Amino acid sequence: MTDETARRVANVILGAAALGAAFYIARTPPLRRVVWRLAVAAVTGTIPAWLAREVRDAWSESGQRAL
Repeated sequence: MTDETARRVANVILGAAALGAAFYIARTPPLRRVVWRLAVAAVTGTIPAWLAREVRDAWSESGQRAL
């Protein structure tokens, strides 16, 4: 088996496992609630932090350029 074939088989297996987990979570209400809460926490915490970091970096970089 070549490396390319091994990668392709591994990707298919991982994709099938991810789809199976997503289906199981979607069918189980307590897991669905946990996943929803985690997603909301990630979106409300990660995006503002990323945006603040980007603005801070842009602000500091704007003062360092030569004209």
